[in-house]
Amino acid sequence: MDFALTDDQKALAAAAADFARAELAEHAADWDARSHFPVDVIRRAGEAGFLGIYTPEAQGGLGLSRLEASLIFEQLAQGCIATTAYLTIHNMVTWMVASWGDDALRERYVPAMIAGEALGSYCLTEPGAGSDAASLKTRAVREGDEYVISGSKMFISGAGATDVLVVMARTGAPDSGAGGVSAILVPADAAGVEVGKKEEKMGWKSQPTCLISFDGVRVPVTNRLGAEGEGFKFAMKGLDGGRLNIASCRWGPPSRR
Repeated sequence: MDFALTDDQKALAAAAADFARAELAEHAADWDARSHFPVDVIRRAGEAGFLGIYTPEAQGGLGLSRLEASLIFEQLAQGCIATTAYLTIHNMVTWMVASWGDDALRERYVPAMIAGEALGSYCLTEPGAGSDAASLKTRAVREGDEYVISGSKMFISGAGATDVLVVMARTGAPDSGAGGVSAILVPADAAGVEVGKKEEKMGWKSQPTCLISFDGVRVPVTNRLGAEGEGFKFAMKGLDGGRLNIASCRWGPPSRR
């Protein structure tokens, strides 16, 4: 079967390559050495359209395919693989909010996330629930029109520098498994949200990775994505594309091929 990129796809890859050369490549080593998270450059990535790559056009994104997203991430990773890996996570979080948030939630957050004015983190993994994510213990108890969230998440990319946390929390019974998990948007500055120290890593130090704890954090029920019990399904759908995104980053930088 023959396969060739379209002119539009080649143009997208070229634009990403230009951004990588202009904004990422010369700084990547310094950012890693200083453990510097380049928020200003990430915002410029938003101006270039790279923070809403596969977010639907109806929500202000580019609405591109997974193939086109992979072409973009492959080129961006030539400049800085750690920063590009974070961009893939932000794109995933933005897409989740745009896809399953209600109209008011989307209107409040998605434009700012696409513009880079609000950065996102994906909060699934827990100290006792890594490979078996469906056994997560973080709880979201409904009290009237609010959820009260308690628990912790670990290995969270961007933690401490991001604004929007999409948190998978148990709204069902303790033994409800995957069907008892809901996805809830939590503002990172909400009372009761605490960020731990940065993890000591061998690389990718320009992307902070931390534990986040939630101590009686209150958010409106309207911050939930979709219906109660759908959160694990949304989390896995996000990771289906997220794995492709990270695989695309594998091709950069050239020195690591």
